[in-house]
Amino acid sequence: MIDIENKVLSVVREAVLAQYPNASVYGEYIDVPASFPCVTVTEDTNYTYVYSKDDTVAEHHADVQYAINVYSNLKTGAKLEARAILKVAADAMQGMKFWRTMARQVPNVDRSIFRMVARYHAIVGEPFTDTDGNLVYQIYQR
Repeated sequence: MIDIENKVLSVVREAVLAQYPNASVYGEYIDVPASFPCVTVTEDTNYTYVYSKDDTVAEHHADVQYAINVYSNLKTGAKLEARAILKVAADAMQGMKFWRTMARQVPNVDRSIFRMVARYHAIVGEPFTDTDGNLVYQIYQR
């Protein structure tokens, strides 16, 4: 399985915290965050990209989708804060060549918390090691 979840989480976390240092960023879904603002980055799907299959059993590419949830508990301006943070996360995802398939406000379990969700999609190539020994993943837009 081609697994880039930690890479995606790290890039989004770094981007969000650079502009919102008090935000909490998690790699799992949370109904009621302990602190605000909060961002979650979760892998929704990861499956073999069948169009690059060949006679080997190796997976050459994966079709992946990530969800980003942004939570704000501000009494006024929660929507503005959530949208601004989502924009930062969106720029980070697009910088990795992901494309957004949707973004919308969704009702949260605790109705006093404003929540937005966006989903991002990409095709990822099998990893290779660069000349410095770093693991590199090629991400493609369709």
